[in-house]
Amino acid sequence: MKIYNNQKLTFHTLLLKCCVFIGVFVCSSSAYSQKTIVLNAAFSYPVSTDTQRGFADQVLKEAFRRIGYALETVRMPAERALINANRGIDDGDIARVAGLEKKYPNLIQVPESYLTIDMVLFSKNNTEFVVKGWESMLNHSLAIISGWKIMEKNFAKLGDKVEIIKTDNAIQSFTLLEKDRVEFVAYSNWSGLGYIKKNKISNIKLLHPPLASPKLYVYLHKKHKSIVPKLADEIKKMKADGTVSDIFNKTLKPLLQ
Repeated sequence: MKIYNNQKLTFHTLLLKCCVFIGVFVCSSSAYSQKTIVLNAAFSYPVSTDTQRGFADQVLKEAFRRIGYALETVRMPAERALINANRGIDDGDIARVAGLEKKYPNLIQVPESYLTIDMVLFSKNNTEFVVKGWESMLNHSLAIISGWKIMEKNFAKLGDKVEIIKTDNAIQSFTLLEKDRVEFVAYSNWSGLGYIKKNKISNIKLLHPPLASPKLYVYLHKKHKSIVPKLADEIKKMKADGTVSDIFNKTLKPLLQ
């Protein structure tokens, strides 16, 4: 009888261990197989950060979570970000203006905007300058980041009547401005204000009004065509339920104070 109890106990213990092992295996396999979308990000703080604490990061991370995907972002120069996304090296781009599919045919615009930005001018020595559209830069010098299509397209219309220096990032653009190599930096309002705050710069000002105020959209490579409407629907729901507003108040609104 004593031997029987030990055998019964051993069997139950073995059965319990097997159940635990199977449970751990199933959970691990599920986590390992979770689908991940990799989006390129040319924007910097506060729109996107390496730790995914920027406005766009948080909005899209939640939107993708709601349709069963994890989000990974990769920081890279604006032009290369589009090229890699179009080639399918990465899955898309986190935030771009409408219409890019004309030049990058493998990219699909998710038809629900989640952020509007102001394309503005920043200046050190011309803080009283009155902005009157893109033509305001006639006979002036400025820095723009290569790959920002709305900037390149509109300033190109001015031809050689404006001196443009293209840079790889905000650091290069604002360094040129601080060293008086250019009179203005053309950049987005949020990223420019974020750069100024982060680097504690007090002698550079944002000028009004904006050159343009485009809406931004997610772009996905055509291989993810099937989830485009699902993602658009979730972004729309997040705007309606207040999720997007809450993230805005935590990440972008403080820069206006």
